[in-house]
Amino acid sequence: MKPWMIELWQLRKEYPTPSGSAVIVKDFTLKVREGEFICIIGHSGCGKSTVLSMLMGLNIPTSGAMAVCGKEVTGPGRDRGVVFQTAALLPWLTVRDNVLLAVASRSGTRNSDERWQLANSYLTQVGLAAIGDRRPEEISAGMRQRVAIARAFAVEPQVLLLDEPFSLLDALTRFELQEELLSLCERTHKTVVMVTHDVDEALLLADRIVMMTPGPGATIGGILQVPLPRPRTRAMVLEHPAYYPARDQLLRFLESGRPPLEDEKGDDDEEADRTAAVYPR
Repeated sequence: MKPWMIELWQLRKEYPTPSGSAVIVKDFTLKVREGEFICIIGHSGCGKSTVLSMLMGLNIPTSGAMAVCGKEVTGPGRDRGVVFQTAALLPWLTVRDNVLLAVASRSGTRNSDERWQLANSYLTQVGLAAIGDRRPEEISAGMRQRVAIARAFAVEPQVLLLDEPFSLLDALTRFELQEELLSLCERTHKTVVMVTHDVDEALLLADRIVMMTPGPGATIGGILQVPLPRPRTRAMVLEHPAYYPARDQLLRFLESGRPPLEDEKGDDDEEADRTAAVYPR
């Protein structure tokens, strides 16, 4: 089996308030294997992005420990590429120069021509080779997110961390970027952890889906092993007989905050048991 790339042990995050400590996340334990794509879903405010920000090294856990590739996470690092909800590009630089900054951070002694070629190759992978000389304000929001994805890959990270990167885009652009991300990850075999509200997005992209309980004091309520083969396309996913039972499992969890109990299951759940088992903590 592939080695563990990410290990999270008993993560807890709390903040002081006038009335005492507010516990946002507790007892969050998860391991992610090399090349695995994990989605974290849950209601707004349950702590999904808090977990991801701790893994990014931008938020210090109150207790617990984290490791990436066997090394303790104590702050941000180039072993983790990050894409946020907004692209966060430097507006005074061109699209290519934004990616060049990431290339330069990992390229060592490569000369400027080699770095330029690498930046163009990452832009080509996200379909933006023709607009490298434009500035962020001159391109659409979807294109800016493509640049952010290219920049994250250009760092050559071992792990990719995505915080709802498509949530602010229109539906058509979101679908296009989901499929581009799917294709990139299948080619590069990156290890990915992604936060999303979108059940269908999670089923399209993920190998496992981590379901967080409602906050405060949120934790892992269940993990869904996505029963869909790879490589995937949106059409294949929608036509697969395991898709709707898996989707139903996720929606039931989001409605109740826990996996369905045996006596709550309906007549249509026998197929769900075979194809989309949920593993509660």
